[in-house]
Amino acid sequence: MNLLEQMHILADADYRLFQIRLMPSVDAGRVLGVRTPDLRDLAKKQKNSPQKTDFLLDLPHIFYEENNLHGLFINEMTDFDQVIAALDAFLPYVDNWATCDLLRPKPFAKHKKELLPHLFRWMDSTHPYTVRFGIEMLMVHYLEDSFDRDHLLRAADCALSEHYYVKMMVAWYFATALAKQYDAAVAVLQKGSVEKWTHNKAIQKALESYRIPDSRKEYLKTLKR
Repeated sequence: MNLLEQMHILADADYRLFQIRLMPSVDAGRVLGVRTPDLRDLAKKQKNSPQKTDFLLDLPHIFYEENNLHGLFINEMTDFDQVIAALDAFLPYVDNWATCDLLRPKPFAKHKKELLPHLFRWMDSTHPYTVRFGIEMLMVHYLEDSFDRDHLLRAADCALSEHYYVKMMVAWYFATALAKQYDAAVAVLQKGSVEKWTHNKAIQKALESYRIPDSRKEYLKTLKR
């Protein structure tokens, strides 16, 4: 039984309807309705399977869940260069926020210096979900010990995109930066360096955050444009 046949068996009709509502950018006919824990179990079972190798080469996939399984396989890769190659092959086919945000390759945490040029390259892409992924990885891996103020401006530039899910990721990035690198992030917002809609959405997200003290939230309210 191939991987797609196994996913058909795992499909849940009610969950399929729930997923379709969450992802308006995905054709409903491409959604099977497989829950993520079931996909994770399938990925683990197929970790050393020849089917996995063939599946990773068989792009583009048809179904949303196939893309998610592909992403889960990438997450489990341990070689940094292999991960980069796999992402470069796969990212152009990512067509929704859920598949994009599922991608969390394990080697990235130990290869921050080598990773950064790839993040900037992805953030310069014309494909919105490639851009979103690059910003998200900048948020996940570079807002603490590897932080650089220039990263904020790089992210701000991405907010000039007309794509909703790119703007939302920039807003999420800045809200997280306000929690972890407040002085640097607020300085960028004070200068008006972030596109207006994204600027205001970042502040909204920051006001909803439990990681930002109320005293700072009161000031952030004054920065709304």
